[in-house]
Amino acid sequence: MKKAIVMDPKDNVATLLTDVDKNDVVQVRTGDTLMEIRIQEKIQFGHKFAMKRISKGENVMKYGEIIGQTTRDINEGQHVHVHNVESLKGRGDLSWGVDGKE
Repeated sequence: MKKAIVMDPKDNVATLLTDVDKNDVVQVRTGDTLMEIRIQEKIQFGHKFAMKRISKGENVMKYGEIIGQTTRDINEGQHVHVHNVESLKGRGDLSWGVDGKE
């Protein structure tokens, strides 16, 4: 069984402890609760996936803290990364114009 780690019960994402393929089932323990989540796409070790549906504009929680906001709906078991999350702090990899827009 593949495994992932969650740092805080408020988290809505888990971090993978191994590479996973689409349809792999991953075990996640949050406090006394053990969950099994089917992964929706290939995801690399160390990356995050959604433990539940996270709607567009909702905060992404990791370490019990907000790490960003979703730019589109993310379903349970989907990869959570820069392609669907925007940091609420400056990302540093975007070139912004004077008006704050790309």
